[in-house]
Amino acid sequence: MGSLSIWHWLIVLAVVVLIFGTKKLKNVGSDLGSAVKGFKDGMRDGASDAPAPPPQQVTASKANDSHTVDVEAKTKS
Repeated sequence: MGSLSIWHWLIVLAVVVLIFGTKKLKNVGSDLGSAVKGFKDGMRDGASDAPAPPPQQVTASKANDSHTVDVEAKTKS
């Protein structure tokens, strides 16, 4: 009674196919595969990349640039 036989698994598979349909199951399988592949690529890329340097602060020479916008931050009261 502890383990299920092959017939039990075939019945479960048939019920799942009847509920979801083969096209939906195929899409779920391909989505899961691409997610796992993306996760592995991200882990591989993350391990080899060095941490990014912090962003540079605006200096006085850059503050005079015509594309620089000077704003004053205010707190909400």
